[in-house]
Amino acid sequence: MKVKATVLVDNYAFGINGVLAQHGWAVFLETDQGNYLLDTGAGGIIVQNAHVLNVDLNSIAGIILSHHHHDHTGGILEVLEYLKRPVAVYAHADLFKDSYSTRTEQLNHNGIPFRREVLEAKGAMFDLSKAFRMIAPGLYLTGQVPRRTAFEKGDPKLVVREGKRLTQDLLQDDLSIVIPTDKGLFVILGCAHAGIVNTLNFAMRQMKEKRIHTVLGGTHLGPLEEVQREESIKALKAMKIAHLGVSHCTGMKASVRMAQEWGERFVFCSVGTVFQG
Repeated sequence: MKVKATVLVDNYAFGINGVLAQHGWAVFLETDQGNYLLDTGAGGIIVQNAHVLNVDLNSIAGIILSHHHHDHTGGILEVLEYLKRPVAVYAHADLFKDSYSTRTEQLNHNGIPFRREVLEAKGAMFDLSKAFRMIAPGLYLTGQVPRRTAFEKGDPKLVVREGKRLTQDLLQDDLSIVIPTDKGLFVILGCAHAGIVNTLNFAMRQMKEKRIHTVLGGTHLGPLEEVQREESIKALKAMKIAHLGVSHCTGMKASVRMAQEWGERFVFCSVGTVFQG
């Protein structure tokens, strides 16, 4: 399958007049089997950015939500209001759970900011599943990714309530897109909360493919301890990824380290960045 991915929302925007940046992530995906939107940013900019970048949101066959966090789901209402028609929304079964961030002194709600019935009234047709699955010929979602590496331990500042206690949110709802191409797998991440190494290993096992052509998206290496970051980079290098484009939650420090390792095969994604495979 041929694929083209255009970044619509990211933390950074360089050199394109009229686009906006925010802490969030969204990608417009064009494939032989139709167009899809992965994530929607935090809200308020995705429709404008699509217009500036000449991206036709009306052409999408579905919306894919990589996980429940507001910086990936906050723009879904404005997309639905823009479309003014029913559209399939693919995500994990835990999409509407409540979770929180403890990065500041206040406990901040971190989940999708809309009730399911509100989004359904605007045309969202939810298709929720934990399974690895094909949603169109040649277009796969990882579903719930098994956690196998010893060093990918997640982010302890992301939490859920268990009774009166706050415990670490393991983000079991984290999923990614996997597309087989004649050059290897084309993988688009949301935040890789399951661990980028866990995610890519699972994709390779499921697809029975050892080659990875492109990895694009948030890696969540930025907020993590340096030991985990370095272990992840070491494991990624062993996979011989042909092209690596990082964004959003990767952070500048981790991005610089990865640029050192991948050289010309590395791209720092920002709004308007285009990948093809």
